[in-house]
Amino acid sequence: MSAPAAPDLTGATALVTGANSGIGLPTARELARCGARVLLACRDERKAAAAEERIRRHVPTARVESVRLDLADLASVRALADSLAARLDGLDILVNNAGVGMIPRKATADGFEMQFGTNHLGHFALTGLLLPLLLARPGARVVTVASDNHAEADLDFADLNAERSYSRTGQYARSKLANLLFARELQRRARAAGMPLLSLAVDPGLTATDIGVLPRPVTLLMRLFLKSADEGAQPSLHAATSTEVQGGEYYGPGPERVTPSGNALDDAAAERLWEASEELTGVRFTALSPAA
Repeated sequence: MSAPAAPDLTGATALVTGANSGIGLPTARELARCGARVLLACRDERKAAAAEERIRRHVPTARVESVRLDLADLASVRALADSLAARLDGLDILVNNAGVGMIPRKATADGFEMQFGTNHLGHFALTGLLLPLLLARPGARVVTVASDNHAEADLDFADLNAERSYSRTGQYARSKLANLLFARELQRRARAAGMPLLSLAVDPGLTATDIGVLPRPVTLLMRLFLKSADEGAQPSLHAATSTEVQGGEYYGPGPERVTPSGNALDDAAAERLWEASEELTGVRFTALSPAA
């Protein structure tokens, strides 16, 4: 993949969750190619180290560093945020990329359903805990990877953790709807607080990644017909670097601005999800509150 048409990111710091595989790896690689210092936030330290090596083979001048993050464990999310607060003076780009999908029902370390807990709650908590670092850099960006699957879902606020009924694909779609509602509500709150923060959501399109648990023959077939990870990373890179994007928008394959489903444009649902997420995670975006 050729380097994206992006401004020089020398001096900027970016963090990409799930940067060791899928679209996260080329996202991190291309941000590094543009000159950013890139933190690869990954659960598996061995895979993260291998990703560092792969990036440096493509970009010898890359400034990359792996940091441990398990989005399915809020203690891990807090530990990383505390570590970064102690050694960074700001964060320019946060790409909420990592995710799990279409898996049998299981729980996170904190008892949340895994897809909702990882894809939404983990990233909600991470963003909130890193908010002081983001606000230290005017114009900082939060890019949250959603999916067009969101259009198949609505949220049952009485059963966010799918305790009464569970569908692998249905709960994945709900987690992606939550990603979009979060991205839009984060932008709304930032604007209301007068904070120069851009929050955007992206859809990578039908991309051959390892997010789901599928039989090997199906995975091999997918790789023949779906986009490569490099192609799937383009919307994330566009949202993270382009001077033409606007906060609160949703960018898809192309990359181009796309319109999400009606459920993703429900401001009341976005606010309700935000409040529920604060209660579930214990993380509150104090700097964006009306009294802040």
